Amino acid sequence: MDSKQFHRRVWAMVLLLAMIVASMGATLYDLQINNGDSYYEQTQKTIPETQTVEAARGPILDRNGQVLVSNKVIYQVSLDTSLMGEGRNDIILALIDAARIEGVEWTDNLPISKTAPFTFTTSDPYFVTSRDEEGNLVKTLTRLGRLSVYMGWIEDPTVDAPDPEAEELPPAEEPGLLDKIKRFFKGGEQRVEDTKEPEGPQPLPTAEQLLGKMCGSFGLQGEGAVDRKRAKAEGLTVPDLNIGDMSKTDARAAAGVLYELYLRSSGVFIANEYVFASDVDIGFISRVKEKSLTGVVIDATTVRQYHTKYAAHLLGQVTSIFAEDLEYYMNLDLDGDGVGDYDMNDKVGRGGAEQAFERYLRGTPGVRTVERNTKGRVVSQDWKSEPEPGGAVMLTLDINLQAYIENLFAEKMPERQDLGAEGAACVVLDVKTAEVLACVTYPTFDLSNYASELQEKAEDPLKPFLNRALQGAYPPGSTFKMTTAVAGLEEGIITPSTRIQDEGRYTYYTPDGPMCWIYRQFGGKHGLINVTEAIKVSCNYFFFDVGRQLGIDRLDDYAARFGLGEPTGIELEERTGVMASPEYTESHGQIWYDGNTLSVAIGQESTQLTPLQLANYIATLVNGGTRHAAHLLKEVKSNDFTQVIYTYEPEVLGTIDIQPENLEAVKAGMLALTTEGSVRAAFARLPFQAGAKTGTAQTGGASPDAHAVFVCFAPYENPEIAVAMVVEHGEGSGDLSELTVDVLSYYFSSQETREEIPAENTLIR
Repeated sequence: MDSKQFHRRVWAMVLLLAMIVASMGATLYDLQINNGDSYYEQTQKTIPETQTVEAARGPILDRNGQVLVSNKVIYQVSLDTSLMGEGRNDIILALIDAARIEGVEWTDNLPISKTAPFTFTTSDPYFVTSRDEEGNLVKTLTRLGRLSVYMGWIEDPTVDAPDPEAEELPPAEEPGLLDKIKRFFKGGEQRVEDTKEPEGPQPLPTAEQLLGKMCGSFGLQGEGAVDRKRAKAEGLTVPDLNIGDMSKTDARAAAGVLYELYLRSSGVFIANEYVFASDVDIGFISRVKEKSLTGVVIDATTVRQYHTKYAAHLLGQVTSIFAEDLEYYMNLDLDGDGVGDYDMNDKVGRGGAEQAFERYLRGTPGVRTVERNTKGRVVSQDWKSEPEPGGAVMLTLDINLQAYIENLFAEKMPERQDLGAEGAACVVLDVKTAEVLACVTYPTFDLSNYASELQEKAEDPLKPFLNRALQGAYPPGSTFKMTTAVAGLEEGIITPSTRIQDEGRYTYYTPDGPMCWIYRQFGGKHGLINVTEAIKVSCNYFFFDVGRQLGIDRLDDYAARFGLGEPTGIELEERTGVMASPEYTESHGQIWYDGNTLSVAIGQESTQLTPLQLANYIATLVNGGTRHAAHLLKEVKSNDFTQVIYTYEPEVLGTIDIQPENLEAVKAGMLALTTEGSVRAAFARLPFQAGAKTGTAQTGGASPDAHAVFVCFAPYENPEIAVAMVVEHGEGSGDLSELTVDVLSYYFSSQETREEIPAENTLIR
């Protein structure tokens, strides 16, 4: 090639490059100068997104219109990682810094201590062990364990190691480029770099080691962090926390936030969107806005506000949809349009009235379109349909009566606990309708402090989260004797005047048969007595004989008619308990003997009943035999109280045709107990008469191992309420008479006072 040809080619290349540069310059000029404003405006907008907006939940009120639960508006901060881009970690650290300055607590459930030296805050960070129905040991991954396996930080500890004697598998092929890319996005570069693991099971990482793995996968590395690839090539050790100049505290804080985000994005934890902080004040909001943090979204929302610290077990909570319930709610069609009414980000009632009356409280969600700029700020929004708030749910509950009994237990139970008692329950029902006027469990908790006290309460051996009134099942003891009495009277086994001689020990089946309590304790006998007297003195011998003549089938039949061992109809979750029977005994691999009927007749054997069942049983008895469904819902009104949406109509579950003379004979025995019997001193304080019955779980009278049971009704002539009270491992049921009399005194005195309340203080109709 000659020099002229070479120079021509050089000039041609220079000219081509000049043309390219000129073209690029013209394009840039057009983009930045001519159309800069237009293009900038376009970058500030995104494609409109459709949002479902939950409606404000309706309030919950007691029977007198007192507001128990309502809503309050709060501001919450959430994160939209799709807008954060490469600056994600810096944005999170800046948000954390703002929270620290303003003293804001943020959501961080990573079970690793927040400061060095890092340790796990739970004894089972990766998995928990339990036993299945067959007694086999079962390992179940925790949320942290599931994410750790998913991200490749650990091998699955719940999977048994391969059998060393099994046939050796061929070596795995080197992963291709596509596999490497998939692994990179699934678990970070660290998973690709790790090539050969030592043989045999590896110890699970310590908290600091795991935190190091998390920081690597999450990209939490400051200046001076060690290059892992180069360190491996040079045989150098990489520190567990390879974070360079980033502080350990900052690394842990950021990892806690990213842990929450990865749980949701990975599908390990199906829950609503991650909320960084809730109920934040204006100072924090201002500081965050000053920082202009992309992807940090501040929204107004509503949360439940509790106007009472009582009735926690009855009111329930509002929570995110749990993973195990997601499918149920996604398919739940409350309005009957054939389409599920929930999505995974919705809040739902959990437990108590919140869950039972979800369909009324939830309201109708709204739909809006929202446009955000590249920094996540809302540019515009348009409502397609505005949310309609939920209805106002009025309960049958008398919150003042509920509060009185809860305070009574809080005052009296500690001294009983010193003597071995554990928990207690009390149910008060309207005799004519089975409306739940009070339903108390001890110990209890405060819904306002639920989150902060969750762990402490969950670990409390007294189980304060257990609703003992509805889910605790106890032997009824002698309170069951009225069932035996009614069955014997109605079946013609006895009459009100029939007398049976108490011989102390009942020897029909065997010479060493069961004994009456008075014979066991004192060597005494009740002599020749009728059914009324037998109820007053709680003569076991009398009811042994009646029960034997009845037989277990008829005894169980009458128990079922009274609702014992049957659902009460209450809208909340309840145990049905169990009535002793040959079928139940044999289903547990035991033999039923005819003599077992004797124990059933006095409320023992395998019979287990809830306090609510006991209260409804007494209500059914004294109202003449009509068993109503127990219920907590009284009425539902529109959110503004202008319309009645629903009014509960009492439901009859069954009836018992009790002859008036038979009913009077049984009631008279309960009256005699309060006027002449062992609890007369307590009931003498009342200005009216009442009927009652004591009961313990053991034949031998008071014992720290026995559950103390007490039932009553009042007033005697025209019963209004039925009361059932249980103290777990109480010392004696007779002692409960004082507490019950306190309840009766308060109820009837408050009724008189309430009649004087002026009309303007009643609920708007």
